[in-house]
Amino acid sequence: MRHHGKSCRGAARGEREAQVSATGGQLRLGLVIAVLLLLLVNVSGLWSDTTAQRVYAVLQACTGIAVLIVGLAVASRLTGVARTWRLLVVATILCQTVGEAIWWFTRGGTGGTAAAPAIAAYFLAALLALVVLALLARIGIGGGHPHGLDRAARAVAAIDGVVAAISFAILAMLAGVGALTGVALPRSGSTTVVAAYSVLELMVVVAAVLIAMLYRPDRPYRTNFMLLAGGAVAIVTSDRLMAYLHTVGVERGDLWSFGLVLGPLLIAYAMLPTKPRPAQDPDRDAMYWAQLLLPYSGFFGTALLFAFHVLIGQQLNPFVVCGAVTMVSLVAVRQVIVMRAQSQLTQRLYDAQQRLAHQVHHDPLTGLPNRLLLSERLDAAIGRGPFVLIFVDLDDFKEVNDRFGHAGGDELLCLVGNRLRRCIGESDTLARIGGDEFAILIDGSHDPPDVIADRIRVALRDPFAIHGSSIRVRASMGLVRPNPDDPLPTSDDLLRQADVSMYAGKRVGKDTAVIYRPSLGVSTDFPTALRTAKGGIPDGFRLAYQPVVRLPDAVPVALEALARWTAPNGTEIQPDAFVAAAEAAGLGAMLDAMVLNLACREMCSAGINLVLHVNIGGARLGSIAFEQQVRRTLARCGMTPNQLVLEITETVPLLDLADAASQIARLNAIGVKVALDDFGAGYSSLTYLHSLPVQMIKLDRGLAVGPEPDRIETLYRSVVRLSDELGVDVIAEGIESAAQASTVYAAGCRLAQGHLFGQAAPIDALASLREVLSAR
Repeated sequence: MRHHGKSCRGAARGEREAQVSATGGQLRLGLVIAVLLLLLVNVSGLWSDTTAQRVYAVLQACTGIAVLIVGLAVASRLTGVARTWRLLVVATILCQTVGEAIWWFTRGGTGGTAAAPAIAAYFLAALLALVVLALLARIGIGGGHPHGLDRAARAVAAIDGVVAAISFAILAMLAGVGALTGVALPRSGSTTVVAAYSVLELMVVVAAVLIAMLYRPDRPYRTNFMLLAGGAVAIVTSDRLMAYLHTVGVERGDLWSFGLVLGPLLIAYAMLPTKPRPAQDPDRDAMYWAQLLLPYSGFFGTALLFAFHVLIGQQLNPFVVCGAVTMVSLVAVRQVIVMRAQSQLTQRLYDAQQRLAHQVHHDPLTGLPNRLLLSERLDAAIGRGPFVLIFVDLDDFKEVNDRFGHAGGDELLCLVGNRLRRCIGESDTLARIGGDEFAILIDGSHDPPDVIADRIRVALRDPFAIHGSSIRVRASMGLVRPNPDDPLPTSDDLLRQADVSMYAGKRVGKDTAVIYRPSLGVSTDFPTALRTAKGGIPDGFRLAYQPVVRLPDAVPVALEALARWTAPNGTEIQPDAFVAAAEAAGLGAMLDAMVLNLACREMCSAGINLVLHVNIGGARLGSIAFEQQVRRTLARCGMTPNQLVLEITETVPLLDLADAASQIARLNAIGVKVALDDFGAGYSSLTYLHSLPVQMIKLDRGLAVGPEPDRIETLYRSVVRLSDELGVDVIAEGIESAAQASTVYAAGCRLAQGHLFGQAAPIDALASLREVLSAR
């Protein structure tokens, strides 16, 4: 229980952290939106230009200071490269801030070119930005090409870099003389200085775009880099945009450069620590979409810039037009490369899907269809008719394996498959269904089954050459031809009938062919009886009840309802056989609902006030319909939920433990208890005990027998101690002697069941038990 408490606390802490992270993300997005709205209001002309300039400067200063404060605060708690790149970002912003401060105070806020120290600070900031990008590129991309980047991916990455460079170059060229007036960085009137700084900015943009495209999802700081790259590109492009708007004479043009405020805000967010995100995290998907759209952002921005430029009556110089044509051509080439790569990927996926589909439906050794494909074709044949289904089992195949080894046995199976394939038609299906068993579906055949069997026997008559020896093969066959007057069977019914016929022939003698008739395997008639009952009780079906007692006084505390069925020919069929037949026919839920309803009704009618144990198939866990059936049955019979225990029995393993656990929790919530049956055998395991919130386990009867009582007691004692720690009750099954009862009691087990305490009997035979309970 302590471990469960720790896991619950860990899960709760994880949920709280996720909620805090989501809330923090919403707050950060809200702050960006608020700053953007404030920038829009500032440029709208609600107050004077002087005031607007001061508001803009204050916002710039605040976001720059935010980067410095956040960066230093976070870096102080980190070490190694996580601290290094944040300190470099702080140094970058600090240099830019120092340059702005020098320019502001030397010019008194009136604009104009900056002094040499300010220009030097701007250049140093650009160089440091490149260093930061290079450092994160080394972390995010690593050595070589990420994930084995192919030729097409390398070409696309190169085109993305060139497109980013051209789009920024176009913006810089359109900025013209505006970049020489001191409006934009580096606030110099020298053409050489401005050109050199523009080259640095171009390198920052190209590096940011390329690294963002190549940053590996499994590497650290990916989200940080995307925010950092976005902020850097926003600052650089806004700087050139400010120069452009000044060149074309747009009023308050510098106030429209929102990136100089929003960029540092994004960089401040980039400084915050982030945790690795799972693949299904929507934030990670957002990063993917950012990478997908990033290559086209420069192209789209250039298109908007051209449209604005023409609308305000400006001329486009030939160099800019050539650059735009080149960029459009590159984007078209990129799209062709991407589409071709996508087409190749789609073809590879299709081929892989075809190979996988073939593997799913075919036997890997012989290449023949497997049981799954045979069932599908059999389902299709049932609706068409007529057809014959044949099971072929090679006689004495074990001797071939013993003599020639498994390699020789595999070779013989392939040869037999080839021989059988030649004796059937193109529309027929030959399948290997496992081991040395084959199945043949003769579709549309009107020939008598025995004629078909003779044809197969003749095909196998000639000997087979295995490792230089001559081997003669004999086979036992089971044949099924459905009667058109009977209800339509399922493919599982037919496969089971063919299997029964084949084994009936083996019991008579080898090299036989037996045509199915119901008397060969009466247990397989149970699905038909269940369907015919249409929700009622099939003929010959009944329940017997066995007590569960408390040790050491053997006082009954519960009754387990056990299903019994007598076939129409009077044969008593084992429960395992007809229950498995019902499950295989897809009628397990119907059987469980019928047993639950009948058991509750008989218990209430008998007036026995004990807890009722009812077995249900493990496949029912996770079924909302069955859960509703339990509720309706309890309400209809007037039983309280705490009088019912559902015992999980298994013919197949539970695949979805989470769904099963959820349904058990819902049953527990209404008062119904759940037990693991036959614990220690079959699929029941410690994994189930750990994953499923059951209230009790029933130890398999096989644990109670053995030549060493001390060993048995030790085993019981260990399981009981473990169960006590988990708060789970233990019932020992199969107790048939007083010695066994003493052993399990000495081991600490206080509940038991077995023939020692009473045989399973009809409810009417338990009248004495009712009297005992009444007296008690």
